[in-house]
Amino acid sequence: MPKIIMPPEWAPQDWLWIGFPHLAEEWPGVLVKAQEQIAAFANAVAESGQNVRLLVRNEANKARAKALVSEAVTLEQRIYGDIWLRDTGPLIVFEEGELAARRFGFNGWGGRYEMAGDATIGGELARDCGLSPKISAMILEGGAVDGDGTGLAITTEQCLLNANRNPSLSRNEMETELAHHLGFERLVWLGDGLVNDHTDGHVDNLARFVGPARVVVPDAAGADDLNAQIYTDAAHRLALAGLDVARIPSPGRIERDGQIEPASYVNFAITTRLVVVPTFGSPHDADGVAAIASLFPDRETVGLRAEAVLAGGGGFHCASQQMPRAVRGPS
Repeated sequence: MPKIIMPPEWAPQDWLWIGFPHLAEEWPGVLVKAQEQIAAFANAVAESGQNVRLLVRNEANKARAKALVSEAVTLEQRIYGDIWLRDTGPLIVFEEGELAARRFGFNGWGGRYEMAGDATIGGELARDCGLSPKISAMILEGGAVDGDGTGLAITTEQCLLNANRNPSLSRNEMETELAHHLGFERLVWLGDGLVNDHTDGHVDNLARFVGPARVVVPDAAGADDLNAQIYTDAAHRLALAGLDVARIPSPGRIERDGQIEPASYVNFAITTRLVVVPTFGSPHDADGVAAIASLFPDRETVGLRAEAVLAGGGGFHCASQQMPRAVRGPS
């Protein structure tokens, strides 16, 4: 086992950070609904018995959140732009058995969405937990990689090899940097992410570990699913790499204002007692949630509507980041 271990999401957690929407321009016409859906997510996790720290932007935003969440949710006022803490929050690892924080370079998802606070919120959250993050100059968002806690991880070529991230780094150099900071001893490269994914194809919308060397990938829901070939290619690459691949339904073709949305049940959030699956009003929602529930028999699984959250560019997994429990228990 590597001396640095990034614990899998199903390992025990002390709390979950979640970002609360505040920018009307990011959710035009649906900000109120996006806030309600994020609040429902926060409430569900808090009611399961896990601590939730909901980040709010200012006093008005805090008042709006307070009206929507239960008293079990802790509100923390912070400076942040986007709510996607999976990408901007601290990445927590175990280094020689002790909690440690990592921060990578951040350039606003390839320079397209640069907002005040997003490059600094990760370090701020880590330091408030008593952790001094080690810094890598490599540009990396947390949703671009997913690991199983054994040193095995997955990513996509579309994101990590994109010229808008690290044009001076080779694939091998990126693998070396991820091994050094996150303990990833083996990286399986998938191809493209979902069509119209704002993040240039983050893996957490395409494939996720649900157990050691076991990965879940969507299956196209119909002939009009533009991601069909992407799903097939991902499953093929994972199988060739010797991983166990579980297939679940996709939401199918989800559109908003005539635009294909990167809707995915794979953007579920795993918490200590609960798995929260985004749903979209698709006829496949119930089957998608049931398929994910079958992969987590030790936890309750719930589906919550997230189409308004998705309108801003992400899902429940994107909007959250977990703090692993300091003393590692059974995973």
